[in-house]
Amino acid sequence: MPQVKIFGKTYTCAQGANLRQFLLDQNVPLYNGPSSLVNCHGLGTCGTCAVGIAGPVSEAGGREKFRLGLPPHKGVEGGRRLACQVKVLGDIEVTKYEGIWGEGARPVDGRVSAS
Repeated sequence: MPQVKIFGKTYTCAQGANLRQFLLDQNVPLYNGPSSLVNCHGLGTCGTCAVGIAGPVSEAGGREKFRLGLPPHKGVEGGRRLACQVKVLGDIEVTKYEGIWGEGARPVDGRVSAS
């Protein structure tokens, strides 16, 4: 079973689990500021669940590539993925960044953020 590390904690999840849903099920604060209330609920259209991921996950699909290609994101090449579009394929480390869309340069520490 893959291990998911985020905010200094490690969780075990099922192979192929949707990263967004898994993190929310673990009560991990995936969204910054008001995006916790105003988001697309996993449809891949808002971009607020963007995270950095190190480790094996599913390839980015068309919807994710399109959304990450819009400002404020910098495309898949910008190093972010949409948690709602990612399937966990092995042990990964997830980093959430500042900003409403998780587009900032600095990682956040896991507390609910007002930025």
